[in-house]
Amino acid sequence: MSFQIERGLFKFDFNDHHAVIGVPVDADVKEVRKRYLKIARRLHPDSCKAASDSEKKLANQLLSKLVNPAYEQLSQGNNRDYLVTLGHMGRRLAAEGAKIPLASEAAKQLFRSGANLDNAYKSVVQKLATTQYDSLDQVLDKIAEISELNMVYLMLSKGELQKSPDRRPEARTPTGVSPKGSQTDPPGRKKDPNAPTPPGTAARPVSPLPDSGLTRAAEYIRRAEGYMAKNNFAAAVLELREALKLDPNNSRCHSLLGASFLKQNQATMAKVHLNKALQLNPNDELALKGKKHLDALQNTNGGQKSAPPPTSGTQSDQSGKSRGGGLFGGLFGGKKK
Repeated sequence: MSFQIERGLFKFDFNDHHAVIGVPVDADVKEVRKRYLKIARRLHPDSCKAASDSEKKLANQLLSKLVNPAYEQLSQGNNRDYLVTLGHMGRRLAAEGAKIPLASEAAKQLFRSGANLDNAYKSVVQKLATTQYDSLDQVLDKIAEISELNMVYLMLSKGELQKSPDRRPEARTPTGVSPKGSQTDPPGRKKDPNAPTPPGTAARPVSPLPDSGLTRAAEYIRRAEGYMAKNNFAAAVLELREALKLDPNNSRCHSLLGASFLKQNQATMAKVHLNKALQLNPNDELALKGKKHLDALQNTNGGQKSAPPPTSGTQSDQSGKSRGGGLFGGLFGGKKK
């Protein structure tokens, strides 16, 4: 059984693991584990109190296909990429807030909470979570409602989650003063771009070209490729969607989106972007590979189910990073179209 949720963060092609577990987006590992154990006792076949076999089957599917994967992600000590994606999502939502409709009354009230945002958000999430898995036929609606609250919170906080020790905010200093108090170049003085940066002074990026839409689109694509190299395809999708807003006819961007969706078993979305990429550039190598693999899957199982692209020929080191071979073999560092 496939569980489709179309509200909250899910409608941005993002798996909201916090909503599935029923915890705030800044919950720590201890809080996640405590909540997971309660859900597991409710849904596990050995302890499930469902009245019928069909309910027990549904409970087991919810546990294995939704809850367990969410817990595995949130309980990892190295889930930095997921948190970075959440922060990026918050900044994106903050920019588009007025355009995003809210369905639940709880989300609308949270949007109007003002300075009481943190307390109001955590209170309502906790309240919904207490009955989240009581009625199995309403679980997806509850997850969607919590995800919508997460969306509003990220939107209003602009993705600023609770800071962990390795995510300290950058120091903000007055113009012309470095973080250590030393004076930088006074306004108006020209500085040699090749001169070394003095110790303690933040380097200033030099933009050789005007900040055009195409230049910024290329930056989004570059970051997406970095996420894809780390198998963080949800984050890659966010970057590529931003790139398409600036350069909608970029075949490279469409082929990367198609590949990212294919890796997430979203065959319909993959097909849309792979076809668009080939329409723009019939020789797009990645789009051709992705389309061939997608066609093979549909011919094999009648298009009812998708699967991850094959990884035969891919070698992996001990850290789990793949190199060479597979659908993404030789993908990065290639010429952008």
